[in-house]
This record gives sequence, structure tokens and C-alpha cells, in this order.
Amino acid sequence: MHGIDWRSLYAANQEAIARAGVPTARRAPRATRPARAPRATGAGGARVHVPDGLDQHRPVPLVLMLHGCTQDPASFAAATRMDAVADREGFVVAYPGQPRSANIQRCWNWFEPEHRRRGSGEPAAIAAVAHALLQGSARATVDPARVYVAGLSSGGATAAVLAATYPDLVAAAGVHSGIAFGAASGVAAAFALMARGGGDPDAGGRAAHAAMGARARAVPTMVIHGTADRTVAPVNGREALVQAMTTGALADPDAAGLDASRPHRVEAGRVAGGRAYTRSSWTDRRGRLLHAGLEVEGLGHAWSGGAAGASHTDPSGPDASEELWRFFAAAGRPAA
Repeated sequence: MHGIDWRSLYAANQEAIARAGVPTARRAPRATRPARAPRATGAGGARVHVPDGLDQHRPVPLVLMLHGCTQDPASFAAATRMDAVADREGFVVAYPGQPRSANIQRCWNWFEPEHRRRGSGEPAAIAAVAHALLQGSARATVDPARVYVAGLSSGGATAAVLAATYPDLVAAAGVHSGIAFGAASGVAAAFALMARGGGDPDAGGRAAHAAMGARARAVPTMVIHGTADRTVAPVNGREALVQAMTTGALADPDAAGLDASRPHRVEAGRVAGGRAYTRSSWTDRRGRLLHAGLEVEGLGHAWSGGAAGASHTDPSGPDASEELWRFFAAAGRPAA
């Protein structure tokens, strides 16, 4: 990996955001400025989609979409078709991008300690994209209470990182075929974890809670994983869900007592002509939707229900973009 100047990447994001009709911030928000430039940082060249016809005076949600390895913002947008969901539901989508200079495979560096801290590295650069969009424009006004993040694979792992480091920014998170926060340090440990799991989700939950600091809160989290994933073993999905529950219980007494093996609601289904799935959900003591899981039978390491022929997709599964949006829209509200 080669070192990258954080300020240059921030400027690149501002240029992309400006092209989407959103004014650039004059300077990075204070909370996202790193004390020193990390050796590698991501989010260069974000792609931003603003649906036509939004009422500028009506705040709308923002969904941050973090691509997986070998992908980029454009290919991830095409694969997930989240823009189409945004057009129908009326929200802004931003796709931060990881440059090859930060990782040769365009993976997010979720396994490096400098990219698991607030105000540093990739979390700071991604948060800067959201903060710039929160400045508003003639085309859209983003609601600061409805900023969501989701990602695939390394992007899913980084979504978990962002939920832990910026819980005051992230209203809810989606981890698709990803890994829990802080589960591995270094490349070798990351590959071992991907292959076999074995992280300690309770310890990870405590680490995520510590990373939140005074901003600690129970961040609603949805985990999506395929039973046939040979790149990131399915056990990692279960560990990510347990970790989110542990973190939430430490941050909020209303979120205590949840058991990943005992969901409050379970729905089994099958896509017409496609894959079977199990959707599970957990509510807090006040009856609000807090966590969800979607296990897809036979799904490998791919975006469930994505566009046919696109990068890392399996169109025969339930549509992950639709599932995530439904979760984001309902998270923190009384369960139906």
C-alpha cells in the first residue's frame, strides 16, 4: 500500500459531490478531521445519486453504500440497483470509493487499526462524504437523523466500523457478507477470520462500545449472509449480529437481554424460481425494531437479488437493497 494524503481524498469527494448538485463544504467538519494523515485512506471519488423532483425543503434520508473488493462506486451502484429504490422512495444515495492506491483490490482496510478509529483513515473520509451532503443543496436536504450505511464484504465490515466510530452519524447499519468490528488486526488474521470465523463477538461488542465513547448508543443493525459463502464464512454473519447485540446492551438498558438464537419474529420464504431465505428480527424492551438477520440458502459471496450479470451479484436471492431499505425505514420504531 502507498500513503495517501487525507486532504486530497477529501477534496476529491467534494468535487464528486459538487457534480451531483450538492455544494462542497468549505472545510472538513471538525469531528472528521484526523489529527494526522493516515498512511492510507479511502472514499476517493464518491458517486452521488439524487432522485429528480425532491422537495428541497423536505429533509430526506441518505444511504451510504460501501462496495466490496474489486468493485468501485459505479459497478456497485449497477449491481445493487439501490438508485432505483432511492428514486421510488425518495432518498439520496452516496457510494464512496476505495482507490487502488489504498488497496490494490479496492478492498476497504477494515482490518487495520488506523481504519477503526474516529477522526482517522477511512471512517473519517466516509463520514466526510455524509457531512458534506448534510450541508444541503438546491436539489436535496439530507435529514441528519436518517443517515444509514450498508456495504458488501469489506464494505460490510466497514459499515460495522462506521457504526462503532460514528454512532452519532449512523442511524442504522447493514452488513452484507461482512465481518464484525475489530475482529481481526492485520492481513493474515483477516484471511483466517474470513475463512473460519472465530472472532469473539462479546469482546468485539465491548470494543465497539469503547470506540463509541460518550456517543454510545444501540445502533440498529441488519446482517445479510449466504449459507454457501466460501469467501467470508457464514459464521461471520452470526458473529456480527451477536456483536451488535452486545454493543447495544452495553449502551442502552432497553437493548439488553437479546439472544441471537432466539429472534422475536421469524419468517421463512422463497423467491419465485429462486432461493429460500429466513428473515429474523429482534426488538428492544420498548418494542422497537433493533436488529434483523437475513440468511439466504445457497447464496455465495454476492449481493443477494442484485442485477443479473453485474459484479458479485446473485439475482436469484431476495433483493438485499429492498430488504435493507425496509429495515432502515422501520429501525428504531415500534415493530409491526
